[in-house]
Amino acid sequence: MRSGDPDAFGSPYRLLSTAVTPRPIAWVSSRGPAGENLAPYSFYTVAAVDPPTLLFAPVATAAAPKDTLANAVATEAFVVNVVTRDLVEEMNASSATLEPEESEFDHAGVTPVEAVHVDAPRVAEASVSMECHLTEAIEIGGSTVVVGEVVYAHVDDDVLADGKIDIDRLETVGRLAGNRYASTEDRFTIERPP
Repeated sequence: MRSGDPDAFGSPYRLLSTAVTPRPIAWVSSRGPAGENLAPYSFYTVAAVDPPTLLFAPVATAAAPKDTLANAVATEAFVVNVVTRDLVEEMNASSATLEPEESEFDHAGVTPVEAVHVDAPRVAEASVSMECHLTEAIEIGGSTVVVGEVVYAHVDDDVLADGKIDIDRLETVGRLAGNRYASTEDRFTIERPP
């Protein structure tokens, strides 16, 4: 067995993004001065159940924010849209580097719909969307852990059974390493756009 500090395995990012798999994807929508924003984050998970709390961690800080982080902090709001197999191409398209005035919603071919309780849009095509109120943004090195309480949810009737989400009806997608992904059914590869 080989042992060493995280750099001994390519880089800390490579170690974490390959060993911690599959990682769910938070497809985060937000609103800021430049308009609506939509971006996927695979450093994401449930943080607590009571109150229902999610977190995601963009590689960004207050000194060098990405749009999602800046928007979430400014409006104290964001929506986490669940990525399913039927939306993986759209999710991938939204990861492209666009100019601030360009819409990731338009680029990905998905529809923004106003959230009910937070100042952010949600993805109309997503089977599950969770409206979140920002509770904390904690900088750790070059990243920021964004924590939000789920205050409202939208769940498509097609994925419900007896009023509850049925995992057999919701084919979620997780991130593996590099361009590799896995759904609840299989593994596949998809190239990230420039």
